Amino acid sequence: MSKEKKSLYPEKWLSKASAGERITSELRMQIIAGEIESGTILSENKLAADFEASRSPVREALKILASEKLIRLERMGAVVIGLSEKEIDEIYDVRLLIESFVFERLAESEVEELIKELNKTLEMMKIAIKYEDADEFSYQDVLFHETIIRSVDHSYISMIWDNLKPVMESFILLSMRVRFAENYDDLSRIIENHEVYIKAIQDKDRALMVQSLHRNFDDVQGQVESPWRAQQIFNKEDE
Repeated sequence: MSKEKKSLYPEKWLSKASAGERITSELRMQIIAGEIESGTILSENKLAADFEASRSPVREALKILASEKLIRLERMGAVVIGLSEKEIDEIYDVRLLIESFVFERLAESEVEELIKELNKTLEMMKIAIKYEDADEFSYQDVLFHETIIRSVDHSYISMIWDNLKPVMESFILLSMRVRFAENYDDLSRIIENHEVYIKAIQDKDRALMVQSLHRNFDDVQGQVESPWRAQQIFNKEDE
């Protein structure tokens, strides 16, 4: 991407990414943040110039974003659709279904090693809070839930998660940037919610798991009515 404009997607997350993946990640963030508004027509040539890339990775990015239903491919170009509040709610519905299913499997499994991994991730989340690093906190938050989901080694659940993760990750990142900037003191409650989740898995307590899932999801789902607020905050921090 042109150096004149700061990327919304964290550069440190893209160290091993291809050109197509880099363009996809940044465009996804800009669309979800509302920086690229619904109805905008994206031109392959202009995107290639903006990202200082050839048209091939741009075309690859547009195909992925179309599969995520963030854009619609037409003869005139790619038309931005964006995310509606209904679709954001549906993302969390799917997460709830996935993690509820996973918990039922964990209730019949040994969870000692999983608990150790989750506690390590939780410590990294606490360190991110200490250093006021919203991006690292978001990364560890997503990793926390991904660790739980992958622990049951279910190929189709993993496939659903892989399809869901990119959009969800972007939304969480934008949401947490707002949280860190505007409601920093409330982050300790997020940590407590994750601690409850770990306890639910450890005790194999289904009622506690359902409670902790809703508390964790509501933290992000209800935090940002307008995700582009995070983009505004992000720009201010760079001034």
